[in-house]
Amino acid sequence: MGLTYQMKMKIPFDMADMNGHIKLPDVILLSLQVSGLQSIDLGISDKDMLERCNLVWIITDYDIDVVRLPKFGEEMTIETEALSYNRLFCYRRFTVFDENDVAVIEMMATFVLMDRDSRKVHAVEPKIVAPYEAEFSKKLIRGPKYPELKDSISKDYHVRFYDLDMNGHVNNSKYLDWIFEVVGADFLMKHVPKKVHLKYVKEVRPGGQITSSYDLNGLESNHQISSDGDTNAQAMVTWQEIS
Repeated sequence: MGLTYQMKMKIPFDMADMNGHIKLPDVILLSLQVSGLQSIDLGISDKDMLERCNLVWIITDYDIDVVRLPKFGEEMTIETEALSYNRLFCYRRFTVFDENDVAVIEMMATFVLMDRDSRKVHAVEPKIVAPYEAEFSKKLIRGPKYPELKDSISKDYHVRFYDLDMNGHVNNSKYLDWIFEVVGADFLMKHVPKKVHLKYVKEVRPGGQITSSYDLNGLESNHQISSDGDTNAQAMVTWQEIS
């Protein structure tokens, strides 16, 4: 198993939704901040990777389980661990603990290395991941098969400058914003995610427009983000009613 790293914080007002729960896209933002801080601590920050190797980390998949979403003012701890890697993929765990040290959110993220100029995937070199003490494993963690949408509802969104990160592509958490937002405020006021599978397929171009589409069957929804005729991301969400 790899080295673990933690960050403790109180949930600020601007990260809480109308129900007072932390927004799941913000959990992703904070979790990536924690993994970034671990990399800095180990002397292999994103800046170092870019300057030394012209490489950037990108995420291809998330698998998220939610017991409950912590609320505004609540103290939570985010823990991360680089679990394993193979020739192309690196797997990292994120766990959110509440004030009583109970795990309330579990996330598995799949990372790949990409050459910033060519935008092509780069093989994982053992020396790059060695500081994390993650184990090498040939085992691939495969995501689910995403179904085609039926009788979908769609909404268009403009890709803004502040949706982009320093690598010039749309921030990972923004896709989840588009995926959740399209289901509407009435639904979101009464439901929170219980399980999320999210797959990034193709980068969204800066300055363009995306279409967020979904179909809903009870507490199960399927989602697609598309632009310029291409699929950019897919998701499956299982919802739970707010008690």
